[in-house]
Amino acid sequence: MFRHLRSDIQCILDRDPAARGVWEVVTCYPGLHALVMHRAAHWFWTHRLRWPARFLSLVSRWLTGIEIHPAAKIGDGVFIDHGMGVVIGETAEVGDGCTIYQGVTLGGTSLTRGAKRHPTLGKNVVVSAGAKVLGGFTVGDGARVGSNAVVLKPVPAGATAVGIPARIIRPEQRDERGRAPGFAAYGITGTQDPVSEAMRKLIDHAASQEHQIAQLWQAIEKLTGVRHDLGASATAVHGD
Repeated sequence: MFRHLRSDIQCILDRDPAARGVWEVVTCYPGLHALVMHRAAHWFWTHRLRWPARFLSLVSRWLTGIEIHPAAKIGDGVFIDHGMGVVIGETAEVGDGCTIYQGVTLGGTSLTRGAKRHPTLGKNVVVSAGAKVLGGFTVGDGARVGSNAVVLKPVPAGATAVGIPARIIRPEQRDERGRAPGFAAYGITGTQDPVSEAMRKLIDHAASQEHQIAQLWQAIEKLTGVRHDLGASATAVHGD
């Protein structure tokens, strides 16, 4: 159980710029506390001490706000950042080096007892805040899941899943400007989120229409001025 502790502490120091030392990490990071208690609960579970395992996971949830089923498999160097509201289901597997942010659910879509109902995260996967990964499929090594995405199908290694339901952005894809899609841990850039992309296009379209209306008014003013001049000339001729 404690052989993982060193890598768990080090991964926090490596990935969180707010972490200022080992003592702060050990005493003030609920994600670390949840992992330590989960490893103890998992030991009880694998030794068929099911009630103590479930009770310890319940205590961990009370103390940290993070719910991990004792049967779930968690690798080395996993970082649960902030962590409040994280739920990891019974048959979930989290690979080495993964990062999970607050509000993430690794849940199931099946009620079949004994089946693989929850997702498997490969190595170095990042699951951003509020994301839901639901089902017994695999998220490949190095993949990214955007904030608030709802993932219902496998994600290839190195790809990014964004949106509701999630769509897959492969690493070789580029946007209209030829840029590779980026990834922000706490949010989604405009090139990733279909909603923000649609809003951006609507704003651009509205600005374009406003410019066209301004040009139309200028043309009308010029035309009105010409007609006014013609009317004044005609009046002068008739007057003469």
